[in-house]
Formats: sequence, structure tokens, C-alpha cells
Amino acid sequence: MPTALFVLFVLLVLFVVVMLAKTVRIVPQARAGIVERFGKYKGTLPAGLNIVVPFIDRVRYLIDLREQVVSFPPQPVITEDNLVVSIDTVIYFQVTDPVAATYEIANYIQAVEQLTMTTLRNIVGGMDLEQTLTSREEINNGLRGVLDEATGKWGIRVNRVEIKGIDPPPSIKDAMEKQMRADRDKRALILSAEGQRQSAILTAEGNKQSQILNAEGDRESQILRAQAEREAQILRAQGEGQAIQTVFQAIHDGQPDQSLLAYQYLQMMPKIAEGDANKVWVIPSEITKALEGLGSSIHEIAGIPKDATPRTRVDMGPSEPQLPGGSQDSELRHTSQAVQEAIAAAESAARPARSSSGSSAPAGGTTPPVSSEPTDPTVGEGPVDPSAPGAAPA
Repeated sequence: MPTALFVLFVLLVLFVVVMLAKTVRIVPQARAGIVERFGKYKGTLPAGLNIVVPFIDRVRYLIDLREQVVSFPPQPVITEDNLVVSIDTVIYFQVTDPVAATYEIANYIQAVEQLTMTTLRNIVGGMDLEQTLTSREEINNGLRGVLDEATGKWGIRVNRVEIKGIDPPPSIKDAMEKQMRADRDKRALILSAEGQRQSAILTAEGNKQSQILNAEGDRESQILRAQAEREAQILRAQGEGQAIQTVFQAIHDGQPDQSLLAYQYLQMMPKIAEGDANKVWVIPSEITKALEGLGSSIHEIAGIPKDATPRTRVDMGPSEPQLPGGSQDSELRHTSQAVQEAIAAAESAARPARSSSGSSAPAGGTTPPVSSEPTDPTVGEGPVDPSAPGAAPA
């Protein structure tokens, strides 16, 4: 008897446990349970603890309400230009109506896959290969629109469609690589030509600027050389003028005679024979007479006085050469005027002495009178009046 009561008690406990298991249903978060009663839809269990009628109600399906990602294998698709390409896609969808997803479609994942393949072939069939490779966004939008419209009655919302890859045939890949390589070579050649063009332009511009600067430098250097040459000639001319004045003054101060002039002439004669072209030099027999006549002629023509009376010294002007321009021109004109006045005074002082010595002049000529107004300031001699008494014949 006690054994029978123990067995009955155990059976009663087991029955209670089974009844609790059949009555209490726990649905996880983001899930939905479809309850059927005698094979007919009874209701949908939300997430959490739910109570059902045991042995009458049964949770037939547990639907996942989260967004799901399904990747489909590559599908062969023919383009408009009759090229077969393999396209694999990824679908992002979410179940919005668990009842429709359960009873409106037997397998919604397989249905989405087949619908994606047919829609993809329809879209890509109207494009050529180049357009297919560059129009992924257009293909994605087309697939999403068709799938969302078709799966709406299934309780499914397609959130996103992505194309993982488009693989053309190997021969097309080789052709595309050659085309891409040729295009890159073309662009490289174009860039190289542009670089050479820019380099040539810059080089020409540099040469132009260099030639312009060289020309400007040559012009300025020529101008400076011309100015330097002009100033040098002016200084040489002033130096020669000072030398002539110094010689002229020395002649007046030294009062040379005919013997000195003859001696100087004899010293100069050997220099006449110098040079490679002078092979023969003939000395005339009348050289003494020529020297005497030359001495007397030079003595008379140069206006050298024959007496030893002291002369008025000529003002030589400034010893430093002055360049023309501004105050230097006025000083040069003043000096020239002073020299002319001094030469005129010397000539006027020398005229009485020559007049007194005219009676003792040697035969054959007299000393020509000298005008008080000289024509050449560097020599200081006046013009000879041929009509004057006692003038030497020309």
C-alpha cells in the first residue's frame, strides 16, 4: 500500500511539471512566437513570459524580428552586348509581420534569393558591360525597389541591397587590362609632352630674359666706355695743351739760339733712319747750310727774340686737367682767355725789341711783325703781314 501511494505521488508530480512546461512559454527578446490551436493560428506571443493552454495551444514558429543579412552566391547574368558576368549580392532585410512571414510564404529567404536573381538579370540585361561596371548604385536602387515592393505582402522589408562583385570573363579582363594600360600610357605620354612643353617655354623665356639683360648690359657698358673714352680724350687734349703751353713757356724762358736748334736737329736725324723699311739714308752735302737756314727760319718763324731781354712770363693756368661741364667749362674758358691775354701782352712787349734789332738782321730776310691779336692760343703767334716793310718773301 505505501508503495502504491508513493508511485501515485510521483506520477502526480510529473503531471504537474509537464502541465507547467506546456502552460508557461518564455519568448526571447526580438523574437515572436506563433501560437496555433488545433492547427489554426491562435495568436502571437511577445517577448517575455507567456501562458498558453496546455495540450491545446502550441507555439509553432519562433520568428526572428532582427535585421538579417543574407549573401547569395554569384549568379551568371548576360549583358546587353552578350557578355556573361557573374554578380553576387547581399540583401539586408527585416521581418515586420511574423504572421505574414509564416503563412504568406513557405521560405521567405529562398523567395528573396530567387527574386533578387530574376530582377538582377532584368536590370543588367539592359546595360552593356561598361555601364554595368560603372552603375552599381543604379543596380542597387533598382533591386531594392523591386524587392521591397514584392516582399511587402510577405511581411518583409528590404532595407538595403549591395552588389559584392561583378566578375567579367577572363578574356574580357585581359582586354580591359590592356585598354587600361594603354590609357595610362597615353596619359603618361601626354603628361610627359606637357612637361617638355612647359620646360621648353620656360627655357625660352629664360633665354629671352638673359639676352635682354645681356643686351642692356652691353648697351650700358658701351655707353660707359664711350663716356670714359670721351673723358680720356678730353684729358689727353688738355694734357697736350698744357704740354704745348709748357714748351712754349720754356722756349720763351730759355731763349734758344741757332746752335742749339742745329744740335737738336742733329740729334733727331738718327731717329729718322730707324725702322725696318729704311734701308738707305742719304745725308745731303749742304747739311750745314740747311741747318743754318733751318735754325734761322725756325728762330724767325717761331717768334723767338734775338736779344736777351727778359720776357713777361705766360700764365699757364691750372695744372690739373679739367673735364668739361658746369663750373669746369667756365674755368676752362676763363683760363683760355687768360692765356690769350698773356700771349698778346708778351707779343706786344716783344715787338719793340724786334723793331730795334731789325737793322742788324742778316741778309736774305727780316723778322716778320707779329699781330697783337693772336689767332692760335696754343702757339701765341700772330699772322704775318706780307705788305709790311721788311717782310720775308713767302
